[in-house]
Amino acid sequence: MPAAADVRMETVGDLDALAKKLNPVVGYYNPTPLAEMEFWGQSESATIGFLRQAEIKHGRVAMAAFVGFVLQSNGVHFPWDMTLEGTTYAEISAVGGPAAQWDALPTLAKLQIVGFVGFLEWWSENDYVLEQSGTTHYMRGGQPGKFPSFKPLPVPAPLELFDPFGLSKKATPEKKEKGLLAEINNGRLAMIGIMAFCAEAKVPGSVPLLNGLVTPYDGETMAFFSASDNLPLVKEMLANSPF
Repeated sequence: MPAAADVRMETVGDLDALAKKLNPVVGYYNPTPLAEMEFWGQSESATIGFLRQAEIKHGRVAMAAFVGFVLQSNGVHFPWDMTLEGTTYAEISAVGGPAAQWDALPTLAKLQIVGFVGFLEWWSENDYVLEQSGTTHYMRGGQPGKFPSFKPLPVPAPLELFDPFGLSKKATPEKKEKGLLAEINNGRLAMIGIMAFCAEAKVPGSVPLLNGLVTPYDGETMAFFSASDNLPLVKEMLANSPF
């Protein structure tokens, strides 16, 4: 088992120093009291760990989503069948923009995706898994954004999620820090970008720079399941949508 990593809880002072590295011009700007709060009765430092983890994780998802949205909007798709029944990626791609393509996915495909994401969430929060990877929970001094190794799995995993190709293993501490700072900045920009895409698709003209570039979408943008999914409570959820 790897040796446990040194535990160091972050403070508001650390956020101030980090902000100046990320953007020396803006520096630390926090109009909300979130960083000074104590979520769920935890300490302020635990709250900061939660917020840092949330930002990094959502930034990574947004970066992937941004690239995917651009590719899907331009008809890029896999050339083979998606299901055993013969549904092809080309058929899904032809229904419209990325949001409409998501709605067109078979229910089983959506369930597989939410199940896989659920597994990743459980794995990354599991104290035993974190201990085996030589780290601890991000609300207990662990490094926010660092995903634990898949080595404790009973079956071998071909790649690691945090560093699948081992590119950062031999990097210097300075290079690693620079890469993590770039990741946060890129993630923040991607979160703004993907929300702009979604807003323009739902309300054409709401993002002037994207006017005419994004395929309009008349479904429920924030709903994981759509009317085509025959699942409990989905119809009721859609019926209560404010949009």
